[in-house]
Amino acid sequence: MLNRITLARPYARAAFLAASEHDALDRWSGNLELAAQVALNDEVRALLRNPRYTREQVLGVFFDAGGERLDPSFQSFLKTLDLYRRLELLPDILAQFEALRRESEHRLQVLVTSAHPLSDEEAERLSERLRQRFGQDIELKVEVDATLIGGAVIRARDEVIDGSVRGQLERLARQVAA
Repeated sequence: MLNRITLARPYARAAFLAASEHDALDRWSGNLELAAQVALNDEVRALLRNPRYTREQVLGVFFDAGGERLDPSFQSFLKTLDLYRRLELLPDILAQFEALRRESEHRLQVLVTSAHPLSDEEAERLSERLRQRFGQDIELKVEVDATLIGGAVIRARDEVIDGSVRGQLERLARQVAA
């Protein structure tokens, strides 16, 4: 069976194109986020896998949760996902949709794992340096991991910059062992 990312990709692209054509990226982003949260609910996940429920019942859960916030084009999108039994892919579709959106807006999501919380000033300086390096606006996501001892690990696209003390100690250990 194909993996979830591969299955979600064409739906994310279709959603992105539909949202772009109607200048509705924000609205679709919000709709997808809401629908993804519904799809992650344990009871809904069980419902999606239970063949005793009709498509109308399953879609009703999503439509009830979204209420009037779900515009007609997004409702049609959900119907298409349901038709092909892909509603459980909504979290993956959301992630890929947001990646396409960031790319179109020339924003880069960067994950910084730091040994200690970053101050606002440190985060701003780091964002500026990364913006200069990558030539895009930076969307900084910071996580704290005390096991790094000190420093930080930065992940952007497929690039990893390991400036942590733990990483330096591991590299030193490898050199000594060689």
